[in-house]
Amino acid sequence: MNLPTTDRRELLAAAAGAALTATAGAALSRRLLPASGRTGQGPHHAPRVKRIVQLFMAGAPSQLDLFDDKPELRRYDGQPVPESLLEGQRFAFLKGRPHLLASPYSFRRYGEHGAEISELLPHTAGIVDKIALIKSVYTNPFNHGPAQIFANTGHHIVGRPSLGSWLLYGLGSDTTDLPGYCVLVSGKIDPGAGSACWSSGFLPSTYGGVELRTRGDLVPCVSDPQGIDRAARERGIDLLADLNAERHRVVGDPEIAARTEAYRLAFRMQGSVPELARLGDEPEHIHELYGSQPGKRSFANNCLMARRLLERGARHVQLIHRGWDHHGSNKSDDLMHGLPNMCRQTDQAAAALVLDLEQRGMLEDTLVVWGGEFGRTPMREVRNQEHLGRDHNPRAFTMWFAGRGIKVGQTIGRTDDLGYTVVEDRAHLHDIHATILNLLGIDHEQLTHRFQGREYRLTDVHGRLVEKLLA
Repeated sequence: MNLPTTDRRELLAAAAGAALTATAGAALSRRLLPASGRTGQGPHHAPRVKRIVQLFMAGAPSQLDLFDDKPELRRYDGQPVPESLLEGQRFAFLKGRPHLLASPYSFRRYGEHGAEISELLPHTAGIVDKIALIKSVYTNPFNHGPAQIFANTGHHIVGRPSLGSWLLYGLGSDTTDLPGYCVLVSGKIDPGAGSACWSSGFLPSTYGGVELRTRGDLVPCVSDPQGIDRAARERGIDLLADLNAERHRVVGDPEIAARTEAYRLAFRMQGSVPELARLGDEPEHIHELYGSQPGKRSFANNCLMARRLLERGARHVQLIHRGWDHHGSNKSDDLMHGLPNMCRQTDQAAAALVLDLEQRGMLEDTLVVWGGEFGRTPMREVRNQEHLGRDHNPRAFTMWFAGRGIKVGQTIGRTDDLGYTVVEDRAHLHDIHATILNLLGIDHEQLTHRFQGREYRLTDVHGRLVEKLLA
C-alpha cells in the first residue's frame, strides 16, 4: 500500500492546518522527548560515568549468608532472640519470640582489604578488589511490592518515576535506534512490583523502561507486515506524526507526543534489534566467561545482552532476577537449596559483566550496581521444620558497586553483632539514589519535575551523598 504525498497533504488540510502541523510536531519532539538520542536537561557537573547497569536481585538476598558473617550469631545459634531487640519492631511474618539462626555457610576474606565473602559467591570473591561493598544500607518498607517500588522510585506507592526514567529525563540517551532505558527479567515468577519498578510515573511515558523479551524474539513484530515495504511504513508513521501533532495543538496532552516517539523508535528498532539479539555472534570465550547459552532464558544471557546494549548507547540497563525470597517453606525457597541455586544462576555472570566491561575499557564510564530491596533477619522463620528460612529485614542489607568514580577495594559500614541493624555508616536508599545520580553528573536536589502543584524529585526531601563510596 502506497500513500502519495499529495493525498497525505490533502488529508491534513481537511483536518485543519497541515502547514503548521509539521513545525509544531518537530518542536514538540525536541522539547519533550530526549529519551531517544536527544539531549535532556544536561548534567549539573562533570559526570564520572555516563551509563549504569543495575543488577536487581528481587526477593531480597540474605546478606547474613552472603556478605555479613557474624561470629556472635554462630555463638548463640538456636537461642531465643533477646527481647530488647524485638521491642517496638514489626515483621512481615515472624511471631512470638523467634530463635537466632547462624549462617550454615563458611566465609573467607578475599582481596587486598580482606572482604568477607561467602562460599556461595566464588566469582564475586574473585573481583572484590574491583568493587566496593556497603554493608550498611537500609530502607523503609518491609514487604516486597512496596520495597521493590521504593528501591527503584524512592517511594513505596506506585506512580513515581523510576531511577532510569529520571536519568533519561535529565540526560537523554546516546542511542537513536534502541530504547535509552532497557529492562531484562529472569528467574522464577514471584509476587512483586513488576513493571512499576521501571515506570515513568508522572513523567511522559517516553521516559519509561522498555522490557525486552528474554525468550524467543527480543522484541515482537520486528519485521514489516506482508505487502508493506519500509518506505510505505515510514510514510505511514510520518502521517500519524502529523495528525498527532495537530491533535496535540488542540488538547495539549504530552502523551500524544510520547505515542509518536514510540512509533518512530519502533520503526528504527526494526533495523537495530535483529543484530542486537544475535548472542551467537559472540566468541566462545565470552560465553565461557558469562556461562551464557544463546537461546536460553537466563541471567547470564541477560548480562551479556546488557553489555551489548551499553555498547550501543543505552543509558540505563536494568537486569531483574527474581527468586531470592527464602522463607524456608520448601526446597525452592530455603537457605540450603534455594539460596545456593540463586547464587549459581547469578554469581558467575555478574562478576563476568564487570570483567568484560573492564577489558573493553567500558568500566571507565559505566556504573554497575548490585542489590535487592532489603535484607533478611538473623532470626529463623519457621514455616517448615525441615527447611531453614529468614524473614524480611529492612534495617540492614548489603549492596556492591563497581566502575569509575567508585572507591573500590573497600567495605563500608557495619551492622550490630547479630547483623540485625546498622551501627556504622548508615546509608538509606535515598542516599544511594543521590550518590548514583551524582556519579552521572546530576545533583539530586536540582533534578525536579512539577506535578500536581509541587516539585518532585527521586529523593523527595531526603538524600545525602555516601562520600566514602566516591573515589
